[in-house]
Amino acid sequence: MSKKQNERWYDVIRGPLVTEKATQGAENNQVTFEVAKDSTKPEIKAAVEGLFGVKVTSVNTSNVRGKVKVFRGRRGKRAGWKKAVVRIAEGQNIDVMTGI
Repeated sequence: MSKKQNERWYDVIRGPLVTEKATQGAENNQVTFEVAKDSTKPEIKAAVEGLFGVKVTSVNTSNVRGKVKVFRGRRGKRAGWKKAVVRIAEGQNIDVMTGI
């Protein structure tokens, strides 16, 4: 692996999502990450396999739209982001509570 490619892995994976629904996915060997908006499924798969040393079986992505909110009486909009649900092979796990 080239150094430039390894640096891209850290740009692709922004961080794990720790929500109630994402935690339930851990029972089915699924881990949920916030990823870069311009990342592709093969890039996400390579980044997770490279950073965590696990075998990825599938990657599902979703673009989350930013919510319209009111800030001090003015309308504003939160930024949108991209979510990836990664299914890993049986018997392997990723501990999202520890750092990379």
